[in-house]
Amino acid sequence: MIVEERMRTFINSLDRGNTPFLEKLEKEALEAEVPIIRREMQSFIKVLLALQKPERILEVGTAVGFSTLLMCEYGPEDLHITTIENYEKRIPLAKENFRRAGREEQITLMEGDAGSILGELSGPYDMIFMDAAKGQYIHWLEDVLRLLKPGGILLSDNVLQEGELIQSHYLVERRDRTIYKRMREYLYVLKHDSRMTTSILPLGDGAALSVKVK
Repeated sequence: MIVEERMRTFINSLDRGNTPFLEKLEKEALEAEVPIIRREMQSFIKVLLALQKPERILEVGTAVGFSTLLMCEYGPEDLHITTIENYEKRIPLAKENFRRAGREEQITLMEGDAGSILGELSGPYDMIFMDAAKGQYIHWLEDVLRLLKPGGILLSDNVLQEGELIQSHYLVERRDRTIYKRMREYLYVLKHDSRMTTSILPLGDGAALSVKVK
């Protein structure tokens, strides 16, 4: 846990919630144990959308489409989202949710490996939301920066790994050490690459907010 549970519960208790459709979709996803963005991240994204008013968003990691639809709902009317998903079992669920929400025309779902797809895309995007395989963030970063417009926002979710990143390497489970190493490297690059200005936030499971320098 990154933020004390009582504080997180209090902050979330102030939240106004989402549309009835999104509330229902969130409930369905949680019951099916599908990982979706936490309430804290939902609120943060709404604020970014209000500030940035992006017309083109790239999302890496669709799952069942909850975050995609949240951005459609709270972004500008002319917003278009390109979202990438590799997990075959979740792709039809995402497509069905886009249909149910009446947002099919607003969303382009690309199926397959993000590393390959990112190399084929052309930008620029106003905002990029990274919420897929955490160990791959560092490998995708060059393409992501190429695709992001100057002054655009890169939002990376789940970057603090439930606080595990501050543990000694030897205390981390062997099966998690690769992700541990790569995520620490990713955060270091975000903070030290002159092409970006980045803030790392103890929000949800950790978030990094980067702005591409103009």
